[in-house]
Amino acid sequence: MLKNTSILGSLDKRLFIIRAFQNAPGCLLKFAALCCAILIGQGAAPAAVAGPESEDQIVGRYLSATHEQQTALRGATMEVDIDANVPKLKKNGKLHALRNISKVGTVTYHMLGFNGDNSVKKEVIARYMTAEVQSQSGPDISITPQNYKFKFKGVQNHDGRSVYVLALSPRKKEVGLFKGELWLDRDTCMPVRESGRFVKSPSLFLSKMEFVRNYDLQNGVSIPQSMRSVTKTRLFGPVELSVNFTNFSRDSESNTVAVASTEEDR
Repeated sequence: MLKNTSILGSLDKRLFIIRAFQNAPGCLLKFAALCCAILIGQGAAPAAVAGPESEDQIVGRYLSATHEQQTALRGATMEVDIDANVPKLKKNGKLHALRNISKVGTVTYHMLGFNGDNSVKKEVIARYMTAEVQSQSGPDISITPQNYKFKFKGVQNHDGRSVYVLALSPRKKEVGLFKGELWLDRDTCMPVRESGRFVKSPSLFLSKMEFVRNYDLQNGVSIPQSMRSVTKTRLFGPVELSVNFTNFSRDSESNTVAVASTEEDR
């Protein structure tokens, strides 16, 4: 796993660059969209102590909390800064956009500005946004008992908050599923962090994909805060993506904003 550093201009899925990626399926960004964490931080190992609740109770509360979270985020808008970097090619780019979640849960983007290399914009950032939008209609890869085995690892302090640490092991080797950890706020069982490595590459061009996604608790609900990911490519070395979410708001009058298309990004 990668070491923690403070970067985040980039949680999500799925990283890919320049022309080689045009031969790879769109699902390769599905990962990042789910995700998907530049420099995964491990932190101190959680203490192996028994929690006041059983493992099944914790998972049950988490499933109820995530359902509540999804409902609470509908109709929300937030600003997003997406940074992409390809060190070997010395190329990078940064896009600023509005991310909207409609009343029915559809995610859309509206680009506000971009600085950097256009190839990074089209082959990495635009693919990330498109993959997140498309992932909503793809196979279910949510963190549920149907897709994962949960194992309680202990209780840990995270930013002054007591959290449950659960190990996640996918029940099958499928694109979009990962092996890693899920951290839950002890009081609400809302997610505060997800991290790991995807168990199946969506393309021969990609050899390893790791991520970390962080959430901020606001009024008892987990709000996306950041996503960082590093993807090892066979042709261009590592591709780094960092996503920061700010200025979260809910507007009962708004619907959705137009998704930034590849043509618009040019």
